[in-house]
Amino acid sequence: MFRLITGIPGPSGFGSASTAEQVTQGIDASNLTAIVTGGASGIGFETARVLALRKAHVVIAARNVEAANEARQNILKENGTARVDVLKLDLCSIKSIKAFADDFYALGLPLNILINNAGVMFCPYQLSQDGIEMQFATNHLGHFYLTNLLLDKMKHTANSTGIEGRIVNLSSVAHVHTYGGGIRFDRINDKDSYSDKKAYGQSKLANILHANELSRRLQEEGANITVNSVHPGLIMTNLMRHSALLMRVLQAFTFILWKNVPQGAATTCYVALHPSLQGVTGKYFLDCNGFPPSKLARDKALAKRLWDFSDTLVNAAAQN
Repeated sequence: MFRLITGIPGPSGFGSASTAEQVTQGIDASNLTAIVTGGASGIGFETARVLALRKAHVVIAARNVEAANEARQNILKENGTARVDVLKLDLCSIKSIKAFADDFYALGLPLNILINNAGVMFCPYQLSQDGIEMQFATNHLGHFYLTNLLLDKMKHTANSTGIEGRIVNLSSVAHVHTYGGGIRFDRINDKDSYSDKKAYGQSKLANILHANELSRRLQEEGANITVNSVHPGLIMTNLMRHSALLMRVLQAFTFILWKNVPQGAATTCYVALHPSLQGVTGKYFLDCNGFPPSKLARDKALAKRLWDFSDTLVNAAAQN
């Protein structure tokens, strides 16, 4: 907490006050291609902008293609040589995710970095297009399926280039505030006991468990791909549109803990690009430094159960 408030750097040399540009200073990413989900606004846009600034080829994956194209133009205005593409992706639709993967493969690009950034937060109870509770479907299940569809491309890229692939899941410190047992496997769609805050926490716990289990599987295979999860910090973005008043009140009393958008994108960019994290996998990062997540987030059996549960849900949805 002291480092968060003061911005004093941690062991990595960076801290809560560091920006995405600062943590990637001097890094040449010209031989890398990255996908950023939700890259049209907020910390997703800042992540895409800074990756492009470091010369990576960036693909913005977004539900709102008009906003994503506007984001692309804003990046090009600042950086005329930036390589940025836009593809449509709706993470609450299995059909849309499959279409996105097909569209990406059709581009013939390699894939070095996948940043699972997009999400929804504290939304009222509703079901996705595939009949799954919206926060779990969008924040976790959509990224779970997307990652699986892109893994072969990432493995091929890593093998053919010798460059380590990196997958970054955006989680949150909110993963500690979830339902009893962590994941409501038997009541994932239960409306009567739905809590928008706990449902968000559940989805963010799932992001860490997914990263950890995928990391374990890739290590077992000997794949040259790392998988880590990050907490970006408290940032006022469009993600909080369902609880804007609550967040404004909270911000007024805890203003010293909040970050701006460049600071909010720092940990993502650090984990995606920094050479000091070569080979580091299955970890959780906060303020550009490793940090222990909750006990549930470290539960290997829970991670394995979530993987199997997610696989079942995706397979059922894909067949409809």
